[in-house]
Amino acid sequence: MDWIRTVERAKKTAMVVDGVKKVQYLFEDGQEMVEEWVVKSEVLQARKWRKANALGKKGEWVYEAGEAPLPPGDGGLAISSVNPVFFRKDTRKEFQWRVRNIPYEIDVYSLTVNDEGMAVLRTSNKKFYKKFDVPDLVRCGIPVDPEGFTLAHANSTLIITYPKPAAYLKIEAELKKQRDALKAASDGDVDCAQQ
Repeated sequence: MDWIRTVERAKKTAMVVDGVKKVQYLFEDGQEMVEEWVVKSEVLQARKWRKANALGKKGEWVYEAGEAPLPPGDGGLAISSVNPVFFRKDTRKEFQWRVRNIPYEIDVYSLTVNDEGMAVLRTSNKKFYKKFDVPDLVRCGIPVDPEGFTLAHANSTLIITYPKPAAYLKIEAELKKQRDALKAASDGDVDCAQQ
């Protein structure tokens, strides 16, 4: 697979902090990816990307999985805590997205897949609309099954679930072998030059 070879060629560093294995990848094209895996459960906690601009300055982190931290407040304007919050939170066998602060009944939501393979979530009352893809499947060239998504709603949170295809689970197992082969520094195991 092209993605497996791309990851193999990337420069990688790893460390374990508070039970989370953080792996940083620096790809040949200059992009940088950081993954955070819970050591005990081997569940992806976060994946974020950034790339340099034309002048070489590092850009902002873009979260693909996990919840981005809120920007620090300056005492002035702040993001409303009642606005819907969309983020991805996977399990071992499923891709999962959550939309927090969205109180409508389950029959208000519809999810379709457009011609480009993007999932389109909308409400019949026109209060929420979101297009998203499954970047892991896009990188591996695996098409999205439009019938594979399921919706659930509880406590003002919509949960969208898509089972990981068998072909993707094989790729994920190969990538896990690569992660496990990395020597990870533990918290406090940093080599320091002695004087």
